[in-house]
Amino acid sequence: MQTMRNQILRRIERFEDGKAFSAKDFLDIASRTTIDVALHSLTHEGKIRRIRRGLYDRPRFNAALGGQLSPDIDEAAQAIARRQRWKIVPEGAWAANLLGLSTQVPSKIIYLTDGPNKKVEIGRRSIFFKHARPKAMAGLEGKPALVVQALRHLGKENVGPREIDTLRSRLSPQEKRRFLKDTRFSVDWIYDVAKQLAEKSA
Repeated sequence: MQTMRNQILRRIERFEDGKAFSAKDFLDIASRTTIDVALHSLTHEGKIRRIRRGLYDRPRFNAALGGQLSPDIDEAAQAIARRQRWKIVPEGAWAANLLGLSTQVPSKIIYLTDGPNKKVEIGRRSIFFKHARPKAMAGLEGKPALVVQALRHLGKENVGPREIDTLRSRLSPQEKRRFLKDTRFSVDWIYDVAKQLAEKSA
C-alpha cells in the first residue's frame, strides 16, 4: 500500500500547479480502492485539494492573495472528460478566452461533448457540457478544435493582426502545421488564418 501511495504521490508531484485529476488517472498504478484511500490521505495532509466528489487538483497558490487560488475550470473539465471518456471542446466565448483572444470570461462556460448534457458545479462556477451532433465533434480535436471554435465566435471581421499574433504565440510549430492540415476543407477565411500561422512558423 505504501509503495503504491508513493507512486501516486510522485505522479502528482510531477503535475503542474492547477492540474485536476480523478482516481481513474492512476488506475495503471493501483486498484480503485487503494487509489481512493491514497487520495483521501493526501487530501487530509494538504498535498492535494478535493474540488468536488471524485475530483481533485494540485492547487495553485498566490502569495500576494495569501492562499490557494480557485480551481482551474478548464483543468476540471478536462479531468471530468477523461473520467467519463468524453470528447470535449470549449465553445465560442470560452474558447476565445482560453486562447487569450478575449479577456472577457463568459457568464456561462460551455463545452461541446459527445457525452450527455450535464451541469457540473466547481466551487462557485458551473460548467455546462452540451451534447453536440457527431458531425460537430468529428475531425478536429485538441488545440485546432479550440482555435476553430474561438475564430467562429469572433467572426472574420474581428480577426486581425493582434489576434493572429496571439494565436501564433499560443500554438507550437507542430500545432500550427496540424491546424493547417485539419482546416484545409474548412471555410475559406479560417483556412486563410491557418496559412498565415503556418507561413510565420516555417
